[in-house]
Amino acid sequence: MVAVPDECVFCAIVAGTEPATVVHRWPDALAIVPHGPVVAGHLLVIPTVHVRDHTTDPSVTAVVMGRAAEIAPHPSNLIANAGREATQSVFHLHVHVVPRAAGDGLALPWYSGRSGRRSLP
Repeated sequence: MVAVPDECVFCAIVAGTEPATVVHRWPDALAIVPHGPVVAGHLLVIPTVHVRDHTTDPSVTAVVMGRAAEIAPHPSNLIANAGREATQSVFHLHVHVVPRAAGDGLALPWYSGRSGRRSLP
């Protein structure tokens, strides 16, 4: 059993003691609207059990990614962060579902939006 931090806002949302706009509910996960969505339709998918990040419990991560894929539009990004250095700010696994559109102006940190192909290391 994973120890749940008292201050985990996502655990409080799952428990119903913290408000959130829930757009989809499964037995094992919730899809919620984040504070400050980056584009219209941006959602977070969180497991109903406390898991720190996607490296903690691969089986829970697989379920959450599957749930995110069920609701993700095409085109979209599915993004999960692990650790403060990777910009994780809430230490409860969550997957960002970010709908995309041509010219939406949203650049990911490793892609500037410039034309041309970058080679991978």
